[in-house]
Amino acid sequence: MTPKVIRRTKIVATVGPGSDSSDMIARLISAGVNVFRLNFSHGTAAHHAKVAARIRKQATIAGNYVGIMADLQGPKIRIGVFREEYIELDAGDPFRLDLELADGEGDIRGVGLEYRELCSSVSRGDTLLLDDGRIRLRVDEVEKTAVECTVLQGGKLGSRKGINRLGGGLAAPALTAKDLTDIDSLAEVHPDFVAVSFVSSADDIHQTRELLQQHDLNPAIIAKIERAEVVADRETLNGIVIASDGVMVARGDLGVEVGDAQLIGIQKELISKARRMDRVVITATQMMESMIENPMPTRAEVFDVANAVLDGTDAVMLSAETAVGKFPVEVVVAMSEAALGAERQAVTRTSRFRENREFSSAQETIAMSAIYAANHYDNVRGIACLTQSGRTPLLMSRLSSGRPIFALSHVSETLQKLCLCRGVVPLFFDAEAFDSDNVEPSAIEFLLDGGYLSKEDSILLTRGERMGTAGSTNIMKILSVR
Repeated sequence: MTPKVIRRTKIVATVGPGSDSSDMIARLISAGVNVFRLNFSHGTAAHHAKVAARIRKQATIAGNYVGIMADLQGPKIRIGVFREEYIELDAGDPFRLDLELADGEGDIRGVGLEYRELCSSVSRGDTLLLDDGRIRLRVDEVEKTAVECTVLQGGKLGSRKGINRLGGGLAAPALTAKDLTDIDSLAEVHPDFVAVSFVSSADDIHQTRELLQQHDLNPAIIAKIERAEVVADRETLNGIVIASDGVMVARGDLGVEVGDAQLIGIQKELISKARRMDRVVITATQMMESMIENPMPTRAEVFDVANAVLDGTDAVMLSAETAVGKFPVEVVVAMSEAALGAERQAVTRTSRFRENREFSSAQETIAMSAIYAANHYDNVRGIACLTQSGRTPLLMSRLSSGRPIFALSHVSETLQKLCLCRGVVPLFFDAEAFDSDNVEPSAIEFLLDGGYLSKEDSILLTRGERMGTAGSTNIMKILSVR
Protein backbone atom coordinates (compact mmCIF):
# COMPACT_ATOMS: atom_id res chain seq x y z
CA MET A 1 0.00 0.00 0.00
CA THR A 2 1.30 3.45 -0.95
CA PRO A 3 1.32 5.85 2.03
CA LYS A 4 -0.92 8.92 1.92
CA VAL A 5 0.32 12.16 0.34
CA ILE A 6 0.50 14.62 3.22
CA ARG A 7 0.44 18.39 2.69
CA ARG A 8 2.77 20.02 5.20
CA THR A 9 1.45 23.59 4.97
CA LYS A 10 -1.80 24.15 6.86
CA ILE A 11 -4.85 25.97 5.50
CA VAL A 12 -6.93 28.38 7.60
CA ALA A 13 -10.37 29.17 6.15
CA THR A 14 -12.71 31.91 7.36
CA VAL A 15 -16.30 30.87 8.01
CA GLY A 16 -19.04 33.19 6.80
CA PRO A 17 -22.46 33.20 5.13
CA GLY A 18 -21.03 31.25 2.20
CA SER A 19 -19.56 28.47 4.31
CA ASP A 20 -21.19 28.13 7.74
CA SER A 21 -23.64 25.29 6.99
CA SER A 22 -22.86 21.77 8.22
CA ASP A 23 -22.71 20.47 4.65
CA MET A 24 -20.25 23.12 3.49
CA ILE A 25 -18.06 22.73 6.59
CA ALA A 26 -17.89 18.97 5.89
CA ARG A 27 -16.91 19.64 2.27
CA LEU A 28 -14.23 22.14 3.30
CA ILE A 29 -12.73 19.67 5.78
CA SER A 30 -12.64 17.06 3.02
CA ALA A 31 -10.99 19.59 0.67
CA GLY A 32 -8.19 20.17 3.21
CA VAL A 33 -9.04 22.88 5.75
CA ASN A 34 -7.01 22.46 8.96
CA VAL A 35 -8.30 25.43 10.98
CA PHE A 36 -11.54 27.41 10.70
CA ARG A 37 -11.45 31.13 11.53
CA LEU A 38 -14.44 32.77 13.20
CA ASN A 39 -14.28 36.49 12.41
CA PHE A 40 -15.67 38.38 15.41
CA SER A 41 -15.85 41.57 13.34
CA HIS A 42 -19.09 40.08 12.02
CA GLY A 43 -21.91 38.02 13.49
CA THR A 44 -23.06 37.43 17.04
CA ALA A 45 -21.44 35.43 19.81
CA ALA A 46 -24.38 33.01 19.78
CA HIS A 47 -23.98 32.38 16.04
CA HIS A 48 -20.24 31.78 16.40
CA ALA A 49 -20.93 29.24 19.14
CA LYS A 50 -23.37 27.38 16.85
CA VAL A 51 -20.86 27.35 13.99
CA ALA A 52 -18.11 26.11 16.32
CA ALA A 53 -20.37 23.20 17.39
CA ARG A 54 -20.95 22.33 13.72
CA ILE A 55 -17.21 22.35 13.06
CA ARG A 56 -16.51 20.04 16.00
CA LYS A 57 -19.24 17.65 14.88
CA GLN A 58 -18.09 17.50 11.25
CA ALA A 59 -14.45 17.08 12.27
CA THR A 60 -15.42 14.13 14.46
CA ILE A 61 -17.40 12.58 11.59
CA ALA A 62 -14.42 13.04 9.27
CA GLY A 63 -12.04 11.60 11.88
CA ASN A 64 -9.77 14.68 11.64
CA TYR A 65 -8.38 17.14 14.13
CA VAL A 66 -9.57 20.56 12.95
CA GLY A 67 -8.80 23.72 14.89
CA ILE A 68 -11.04 26.73 15.60
CA MET A 69 -9.64 30.25 15.70
CA ALA A 70 -11.56 33.16 17.24
CA ASP A 71 -10.31 36.36 15.59
CA LEU A 72 -11.09 39.39 17.75
CA GLN A 73 -12.05 42.59 15.91
CA GLY A 74 -9.69 44.98 17.68
CA PRO A 75 -9.65 48.77 17.34
CA LYS A 76 -10.36 49.19 13.63
CA ILE A 77 -10.45 52.97 13.19
CA ARG A 78 -13.24 53.89 10.80
CA ILE A 79 -14.80 56.99 9.29
CA GLY A 80 -18.46 57.79 9.99
CA VAL A 81 -21.59 57.52 7.86
CA PHE A 82 -22.45 59.45 4.68
CA ARG A 83 -25.92 60.75 3.80
CA GLU A 84 -25.82 58.79 0.57
CA GLU A 85 -24.63 55.22 0.01
CA TYR A 86 -21.25 56.53 -1.16
CA ILE A 87 -19.45 59.63 -2.44
CA GLU A 88 -17.05 60.06 -5.36
CA LEU A 89 -13.79 61.91 -4.64
CA ASP A 90 -11.42 63.31 -7.28
CA ALA A 91 -7.72 64.16 -6.92
CA GLY A 92 -7.38 67.73 -5.76
CA ASP A 93 -10.70 67.86 -3.89
CA PRO A 94 -10.67 69.26 -0.35
CA PHE A 95 -11.95 66.80 2.27
CA ARG A 96 -12.49 67.29 6.00
CA LEU A 97 -12.30 64.71 8.78
CA ASP A 98 -14.44 66.25 11.52
CA LEU A 99 -14.81 64.82 15.02
CA GLU A 100 -17.94 66.96 15.55
CA LEU A 101 -19.80 65.73 12.47
CA ALA A 102 -22.53 63.22 13.36
CA ASP A 103 -23.20 59.94 11.59
CA GLY A 104 -25.40 60.42 8.54
CA GLU A 105 -24.11 63.93 7.88
CA GLY A 106 -21.07 63.02 5.77
CA ASP A 107 -20.94 64.25 2.18
CA ILE A 108 -18.48 65.24 -0.57
CA ARG A 109 -17.02 67.92 1.74
CA GLY A 110 -16.19 65.67 4.68
CA VAL A 111 -17.18 62.99 7.17
CA GLY A 112 -17.13 62.40 10.91
CA LEU A 113 -15.32 59.74 12.92
CA GLU A 114 -15.18 58.63 16.56
CA TYR A 115 -11.39 58.39 16.86
CA ARG A 116 -10.89 61.28 19.31
CA GLU A 117 -7.08 61.05 19.13
CA LEU A 118 -6.95 61.86 15.40
CA CYS A 119 -5.92 65.49 15.77
CA SER A 120 -3.10 64.64 18.17
CA SER A 121 -1.91 61.71 16.03
CA VAL A 122 -1.34 63.45 12.68
CA SER A 123 0.68 66.40 11.40
CA ARG A 124 0.69 68.60 8.35
CA GLY A 125 2.10 66.71 5.36
CA ASP A 126 1.05 63.25 6.61
CA THR A 127 -0.68 60.85 4.23
CA LEU A 128 -3.93 59.28 5.39
CA LEU A 129 -5.23 56.12 3.74
CA LEU A 130 -8.92 55.27 3.57
CA ASP A 131 -10.59 52.01 2.55
CA ASP A 132 -7.41 49.89 2.60
CA GLY A 133 -5.43 52.57 0.79
CA ARG A 134 -7.82 53.02 -2.13
CA ILE A 135 -8.29 56.67 -1.15
CA ARG A 136 -5.24 58.78 -0.23
CA LEU A 137 -5.42 62.14 1.56
CA ARG A 138 -2.72 64.69 2.35
CA VAL A 139 -3.06 66.47 5.70
CA ASP A 140 -3.01 70.25 5.12
CA GLU A 141 -4.16 71.67 8.46
CA VAL A 142 -4.76 70.17 11.91
CA GLU A 143 -7.42 71.93 13.97
CA LYS A 144 -8.66 71.21 17.48
CA THR A 145 -11.47 68.89 16.37
CA ALA A 146 -10.89 68.42 12.64
CA VAL A 147 -8.27 67.72 10.00
CA GLU A 148 -8.34 69.50 6.62
CA CYS A 149 -7.04 67.35 3.75
CA THR A 150 -6.55 67.31 0.00
CA VAL A 151 -7.41 64.21 -2.01
CA LEU A 152 -4.28 62.73 -3.62
CA GLN A 153 -5.96 59.62 -5.01
CA GLY A 154 -9.72 59.61 -5.45
CA GLY A 155 -12.43 57.08 -6.04
CA LYS A 156 -15.66 55.79 -4.59
CA LEU A 157 -15.86 55.98 -0.76
CA GLY A 158 -18.56 54.37 1.38
CA SER A 159 -19.46 54.68 5.06
CA ARG A 160 -17.52 53.00 7.89
CA LYS A 161 -14.35 52.42 5.86
CA GLY A 162 -11.06 52.06 7.72
CA ILE A 163 -8.52 54.84 8.08
CA ASN A 164 -4.74 54.46 8.47
CA ARG A 165 -1.74 56.75 8.49
CA LEU A 166 1.08 55.94 6.10
CA GLY A 167 3.92 54.83 8.38
CA GLY A 168 1.51 53.99 11.21
CA GLY A 169 0.81 55.98 14.34
CA LEU A 170 -2.99 55.91 14.67
CA ALA A 171 -2.81 53.89 17.88
CA ALA A 172 -5.62 52.61 20.08
CA PRO A 173 -5.82 49.87 22.75
CA ALA A 174 -5.71 46.42 21.15
CA LEU A 175 -8.68 45.20 23.21
CA THR A 176 -11.84 47.27 22.79
CA ALA A 177 -15.03 47.07 24.83
CA LYS A 178 -16.44 44.77 22.15
CA ASP A 179 -13.39 42.49 22.39
CA LEU A 180 -13.80 42.22 26.16
CA THR A 181 -17.45 41.21 25.68
CA ASP A 182 -16.45 38.71 22.98
CA ILE A 183 -13.80 37.17 25.26
CA ASP A 184 -16.53 36.67 27.87
CA SER A 185 -18.50 34.69 25.26
CA LEU A 186 -15.63 32.40 24.24
CA ALA A 187 -16.44 29.79 26.88
CA GLU A 188 -19.27 28.72 24.54
CA VAL A 189 -16.94 28.54 21.53
CA HIS A 190 -13.94 27.04 23.34
CA PRO A 191 -11.48 28.03 20.58
CA ASP A 192 -8.10 26.40 20.10
CA PHE A 193 -6.61 29.72 18.96
CA VAL A 194 -7.45 33.37 19.68
CA ALA A 195 -6.11 36.02 17.31
CA VAL A 196 -5.56 39.51 18.76
CA SER A 197 -5.84 42.36 16.26
CA PHE A 198 -3.66 45.48 16.07
CA VAL A 199 -1.26 44.34 18.78
CA SER A 200 1.04 47.16 19.87
CA SER A 201 3.03 45.51 22.67
CA ALA A 202 3.56 42.28 24.59
CA ASP A 203 1.21 43.65 27.26
CA ASP A 204 -1.72 43.24 24.84
CA ILE A 205 -0.95 39.50 24.66
CA HIS A 206 -0.48 39.16 28.43
CA GLN A 207 -3.80 40.94 29.07
CA THR A 208 -5.63 38.68 26.63
CA ARG A 209 -4.15 35.55 28.18
CA GLU A 210 -5.13 36.65 31.68
CA LEU A 211 -8.70 37.40 30.60
CA LEU A 212 -9.01 34.02 28.90
CA GLN A 213 -7.63 32.20 31.94
CA GLN A 214 -10.34 33.84 34.06
CA HIS A 215 -12.78 31.76 31.98
CA ASP A 216 -10.64 28.61 32.34
CA LEU A 217 -9.60 28.89 28.69
CA ASN A 218 -6.07 28.19 27.50
CA PRO A 219 -6.02 28.66 23.72
CA ALA A 220 -2.89 29.44 21.76
CA ILE A 221 -2.74 33.21 21.24
CA ILE A 222 -1.91 34.54 17.78
CA ALA A 223 -0.60 38.11 17.54
CA LYS A 224 -1.72 39.83 14.35
CA ILE A 225 1.08 42.05 13.09
CA GLU A 226 -0.69 45.02 11.49
CA ARG A 227 0.99 48.20 12.71
CA ALA A 228 3.90 49.88 10.96
CA GLU A 229 5.36 51.15 14.22
CA VAL A 230 5.53 47.56 15.55
CA VAL A 231 7.58 46.19 12.65
CA ALA A 232 9.80 49.28 12.80
CA ASP A 233 10.75 48.62 16.46
CA ARG A 234 12.72 45.37 16.81
CA GLU A 235 12.49 45.24 20.60
CA THR A 236 8.70 45.71 20.57
CA LEU A 237 8.24 43.13 17.82
CA ASN A 238 10.45 40.56 19.57
CA GLY A 239 8.53 41.08 22.79
CA ILE A 240 5.22 40.46 21.02
CA VAL A 241 6.48 37.28 19.34
CA ILE A 242 7.89 35.91 22.62
CA ALA A 243 4.66 36.67 24.52
CA SER A 244 2.47 34.96 21.90
CA ASP A 245 2.13 31.37 20.68
CA GLY A 246 2.23 32.47 17.07
CA VAL A 247 1.95 35.45 14.74
CA MET A 248 -0.14 36.34 11.73
CA VAL A 249 1.35 38.36 8.89
CA ALA A 250 -1.86 40.40 8.43
CA ARG A 251 -1.01 41.93 5.09
CA GLY A 252 -4.14 44.11 4.80
CA ASP A 253 -3.67 46.93 7.29
CA LEU A 254 0.08 46.30 7.52
CA GLY A 255 0.45 46.69 3.76
CA VAL A 256 -1.58 49.89 3.83
CA GLU A 257 0.63 51.41 6.53
CA VAL A 258 4.06 50.37 5.22
CA GLY A 259 3.34 50.09 1.48
CA ASP A 260 3.30 46.91 -0.58
CA ALA A 261 6.95 47.22 -1.67
CA GLN A 262 8.06 47.26 1.99
CA LEU A 263 5.71 44.42 2.82
CA ILE A 264 7.65 41.89 0.71
CA GLY A 265 10.70 41.94 2.97
CA ILE A 266 8.62 42.28 6.13
CA GLN A 267 6.69 39.09 5.32
CA LYS A 268 9.89 37.12 4.86
CA GLU A 269 11.45 38.50 8.03
CA LEU A 270 8.35 37.86 10.15
CA ILE A 271 8.14 34.24 8.97
CA SER A 272 11.82 33.70 9.68
CA LYS A 273 11.64 35.42 13.08
CA ALA A 274 8.64 33.37 14.20
CA ARG A 275 10.35 30.12 13.26
CA ARG A 276 13.59 31.14 15.01
CA MET A 277 11.59 31.89 18.16
CA ASP A 278 9.67 28.58 18.02
CA ARG A 279 6.33 30.20 17.18
CA VAL A 280 3.85 29.26 14.46
CA VAL A 281 3.20 31.78 11.69
CA ILE A 282 0.21 32.38 9.41
CA THR A 283 0.37 34.36 6.16
CA ALA A 284 -2.94 36.08 5.45
CA THR A 285 -4.95 38.49 3.27
CA GLN A 286 -5.93 38.41 -0.39
CA MET A 287 -4.02 35.22 -1.15
CA MET A 288 -6.63 34.07 -3.68
CA GLU A 289 -8.85 37.16 -3.83
CA SER A 290 -9.98 36.64 -7.43
CA MET A 291 -11.66 33.36 -6.44
CA ILE A 292 -14.35 35.27 -4.56
CA GLU A 293 -15.94 35.55 -8.00
CA ASN A 294 -14.00 33.12 -10.19
CA PRO A 295 -13.62 29.30 -10.04
CA MET A 296 -9.86 29.38 -10.76
CA PRO A 297 -7.01 31.42 -9.26
CA THR A 298 -4.70 33.69 -11.21
CA ARG A 299 -1.16 32.51 -11.78
CA ALA A 300 0.03 35.40 -9.58
CA GLU A 301 -2.12 34.12 -6.69
CA VAL A 302 -0.72 30.60 -7.04
CA PHE A 303 2.78 32.07 -6.91
CA ASP A 304 1.86 34.18 -3.85
CA VAL A 305 0.78 31.08 -1.93
CA ALA A 306 3.83 29.16 -3.13
CA ASN A 307 6.18 31.99 -2.15
CA ALA A 308 4.83 32.02 1.41
CA VAL A 309 5.34 28.24 1.57
CA LEU A 310 8.91 28.60 0.29
CA ASP A 311 9.48 31.28 2.96
CA GLY A 312 8.53 28.69 5.60
CA THR A 313 5.07 29.78 6.71
CA ASP A 314 3.17 27.27 8.84
CA ALA A 315 -0.20 28.20 7.36
CA VAL A 316 -1.83 30.21 4.60
CA MET A 317 -5.19 31.83 5.23
CA LEU A 318 -8.36 32.48 3.25
CA SER A 319 -10.67 35.32 4.27
CA ALA A 320 -13.49 36.54 2.01
CA GLU A 321 -12.64 33.74 -0.43
CA THR A 322 -14.38 31.21 1.82
CA ALA A 323 -16.50 33.53 3.99
CA VAL A 324 -18.59 35.07 1.19
CA GLY A 325 -17.02 33.74 -2.02
CA LYS A 326 -18.87 31.76 -4.66
CA PHE A 327 -16.34 28.90 -4.78
CA PRO A 328 -15.22 28.06 -1.20
CA VAL A 329 -14.37 24.40 -1.88
CA GLU A 330 -12.58 25.15 -5.15
CA VAL A 331 -10.40 27.81 -3.51
CA VAL A 332 -9.28 25.41 -0.75
CA VAL A 333 -8.41 22.78 -3.38
CA ALA A 334 -6.48 25.38 -5.42
CA MET A 335 -4.58 26.60 -2.35
CA SER A 336 -3.75 23.02 -1.35
CA GLU A 337 -2.39 22.25 -4.82
CA ALA A 338 -0.27 25.42 -4.82
CA ALA A 339 1.18 24.53 -1.41
CA LEU A 340 1.94 20.96 -2.48
CA GLY A 341 3.67 22.25 -5.61
CA ALA A 342 5.93 24.47 -3.53
CA GLU A 343 6.63 21.69 -1.04
CA ARG A 344 8.08 19.52 -3.82
CA GLN A 345 10.95 22.00 -4.19
CA ALA A 346 14.24 20.96 -2.61
CA VAL A 347 14.54 24.19 -0.58
CA THR A 348 11.50 23.18 1.51
CA ARG A 349 12.96 19.79 2.39
CA THR A 350 16.33 20.63 3.92
CA SER A 351 17.46 23.12 6.52
CA ARG A 352 20.71 24.48 7.91
CA PHE A 353 18.77 26.44 10.48
CA ARG A 354 20.27 26.16 14.01
CA GLU A 355 23.40 24.35 12.87
CA ASN A 356 25.49 26.65 15.07
CA ARG A 357 23.06 27.06 17.96
CA GLU A 358 23.44 25.43 21.36
CA PHE A 359 20.43 23.36 22.44
CA SER A 360 18.73 24.29 25.71
CA SER A 361 17.34 20.89 26.76
CA ALA A 362 17.37 17.16 26.06
CA GLN A 363 13.95 17.65 24.47
CA GLU A 364 15.27 20.19 21.94
CA THR A 365 18.36 18.04 21.30
CA ILE A 366 16.20 15.03 20.44
CA ALA A 367 13.83 17.12 18.30
CA MET A 368 16.62 18.68 16.24
CA SER A 369 18.54 15.40 15.94
CA ALA A 370 15.43 13.58 14.75
CA ILE A 371 14.81 16.02 11.89
CA TYR A 372 18.48 15.99 10.88
CA ALA A 373 18.53 12.19 10.85
CA ALA A 374 15.24 11.92 8.94
CA ASN A 375 16.45 14.40 6.32
CA HIS A 376 19.61 12.35 5.72
CA TYR A 377 18.27 8.79 5.76
CA ASP A 378 16.12 8.06 2.72
CA ASN A 379 14.44 4.98 4.14
CA VAL A 380 12.82 6.95 6.97
CA ARG A 381 9.22 7.62 5.98
CA GLY A 382 8.53 10.01 8.85
CA ILE A 383 8.88 10.72 12.55
CA ALA A 384 6.55 9.29 15.16
CA CYS A 385 6.60 11.65 18.12
CA LEU A 386 4.91 10.46 21.31
CA THR A 387 3.99 13.72 23.01
CA GLN A 388 2.12 15.09 25.99
CA SER A 389 2.43 18.86 25.63
CA GLY A 390 3.13 19.09 21.87
CA ARG A 391 6.42 20.89 22.45
CA THR A 392 8.64 18.30 20.75
CA PRO A 393 6.69 18.20 17.44
CA LEU A 394 6.53 22.01 17.48
CA LEU A 395 10.33 22.19 17.79
CA MET A 396 10.70 19.63 15.01
CA SER A 397 8.41 21.64 12.75
CA ARG A 398 10.71 24.70 12.97
CA LEU A 399 13.19 22.88 10.72
CA SER A 400 12.48 22.26 7.03
CA SER A 401 11.92 18.65 6.09
CA GLY A 402 10.16 16.48 3.57
CA ARG A 403 9.20 13.96 6.26
CA PRO A 404 5.85 14.12 8.08
CA ILE A 405 5.88 14.47 11.86
CA PHE A 406 3.22 12.18 13.35
CA ALA A 407 2.28 13.69 16.72
CA LEU A 408 0.86 10.81 18.76
CA SER A 409 -0.97 11.90 21.91
CA HIS A 410 -4.05 11.21 24.01
CA VAL A 411 -4.34 14.91 25.00
CA SER A 412 -7.00 16.43 22.74
CA GLU A 413 -6.04 20.03 23.59
CA THR A 414 -2.47 19.32 22.46
CA LEU A 415 -3.61 17.72 19.20
CA GLN A 416 -5.97 20.61 18.41
CA LYS A 417 -3.20 23.20 18.79
CA LEU A 418 -0.87 21.17 16.57
CA CYS A 419 -3.33 21.69 13.68
CA LEU A 420 -1.38 24.86 12.81
CA CYS A 421 2.15 23.41 12.92
CA ARG A 422 3.76 22.89 9.54
CA GLY A 423 4.41 19.26 8.72
CA VAL A 424 2.72 17.92 11.88
CA VAL A 425 -0.04 15.32 11.60
CA PRO A 426 -1.96 15.21 14.92
CA LEU A 427 -3.24 11.70 15.72
CA PHE A 428 -4.94 10.30 18.80
CA PHE A 429 -2.85 7.51 20.32
CA ASP A 430 -2.94 6.60 23.99
CA ALA A 431 0.61 5.45 24.73
CA GLU A 432 -0.29 5.01 28.39
CA ALA A 433 -2.58 2.13 27.43
CA PHE A 434 0.50 0.00 26.61
CA ASP A 435 3.37 -1.21 28.73
CA SER A 436 6.90 -0.03 27.94
CA ASP A 437 7.75 -3.09 25.82
CA ASN A 438 4.67 -2.80 23.60
CA VAL A 439 4.25 0.95 23.08
CA GLU A 440 6.69 1.21 20.17
CA PRO A 441 5.38 -1.73 18.08
CA SER A 442 1.83 -0.58 18.86
CA ALA A 443 2.62 2.92 17.54
CA ILE A 444 4.05 1.44 14.33
CA GLU A 445 1.01 -0.81 13.89
CA PHE A 446 -1.27 2.20 14.45
CA LEU A 447 0.47 4.21 11.69
CA LEU A 448 0.55 1.22 9.36
CA ASP A 449 -3.17 0.58 9.80
CA GLY A 450 -3.88 4.26 9.20
CA GLY A 451 -2.14 4.20 5.82
CA TYR A 452 0.71 6.46 6.90
CA LEU A 453 3.42 3.79 6.47
CA SER A 454 4.14 0.83 4.23
CA LYS A 455 5.90 -2.39 5.25
CA GLU A 456 9.16 -1.45 3.52
CA ASP A 457 9.58 1.76 5.52
CA SER A 458 11.55 2.73 8.56
CA ILE A 459 10.16 5.17 11.11
CA LEU A 460 12.08 7.42 13.46
CA LEU A 461 10.42 7.41 16.88
CA THR A 462 10.90 9.81 19.79
CA ARG A 463 9.48 9.55 23.28
CA GLY A 464 10.19 10.13 26.93
CA GLU A 465 11.59 7.48 29.19
CA ARG A 466 8.90 8.49 31.69
CA MET A 467 5.69 8.12 29.70
CA GLY A 468 2.96 10.70 30.35
CA THR A 469 5.31 13.41 31.64
CA ALA A 470 5.40 16.65 29.65
CA GLY A 471 8.86 17.78 28.55
CA SER A 472 10.55 14.44 29.22
CA THR A 473 11.41 13.42 25.62
CA ASN A 474 14.91 11.92 25.73
CA ILE A 475 14.80 8.82 23.49
CA MET A 476 15.19 8.55 19.71
CA LYS A 477 15.10 5.29 17.77
CA ILE A 478 14.98 4.22 14.13
CA LEU A 479 12.61 1.28 13.82
CA SER A 480 11.81 -0.96 10.86
CA VAL A 481 8.19 -1.48 9.93
CA ARG A 482 7.39 -5.19 9.98
